[in-house]
Amino acid sequence: MSERVFSDRVAAGRALGERVAEVLRARPDTRTARPVVIGLARGGVPVAREVADAVDGDLDALVVRKIGAPGHAEFAMGALTAGHLVVNDDMPRRLGVSSAQFDAAADRERRILHDREALYRQGRPPVEVEDRVVVLVDDGLATGSTMAVAIDALDAAGASRLIVAVPTAPSDSVGRLIDRGVDEVVVLTMPEPFEAVGLSYEDFSQVDDDEVIACLDRDHRP
Repeated sequence: MSERVFSDRVAAGRALGERVAEVLRARPDTRTARPVVIGLARGGVPVAREVADAVDGDLDALVVRKIGAPGHAEFAMGALTAGHLVVNDDMPRRLGVSSAQFDAAADRERRILHDREALYRQGRPPVEVEDRVVVLVDDGLATGSTMAVAIDALDAAGASRLIVAVPTAPSDSVGRLIDRGVDEVVVLTMPEPFEAVGLSYEDFSQVDDDEVIACLDRDHRP
């Protein structure tokens, strides 16, 4: 099995930023306008910070919460972001979760989402994405359910062109993103067989809230 290993998220972001910059330079419609780079919080934000620096883009974070099954949080029934929700096929029914239970789990995650967004932005409004090229970044893809709800949110917000960029992902998840209508997907490595995102990193330690805030604050220092 051949696979590229990144030392950490910063190194992955720098390598990914170089590739994204090449993609943007190759297209006439993306060469001049300043892009928006959005990192999925929390793990995608340090990667997105490096991508934003590489392409001279505006950086923002998007909070996406997975909706875990009652008593079995490891089973994701779906995911949500502000105003958008994606359900994983018939997962709630197969797990025996009622509509009321699903709604309660979604409401709980929605409250956490709103608190996190307020913490990360420190009173700043979201970066405007309407009619702009958006590069949506995470530290990797597994099933792609989290990325799917993020794509729906940015599509509804009016992004003119949407590029998903991740350091590592399985080929089938990449295919599903293309089927969803993403304009382009940039992936540095697609290990076969794909077992976990973290296996492409030497250091895949958890990203905390302070690191997310620090990444975003670099665009707003006097």
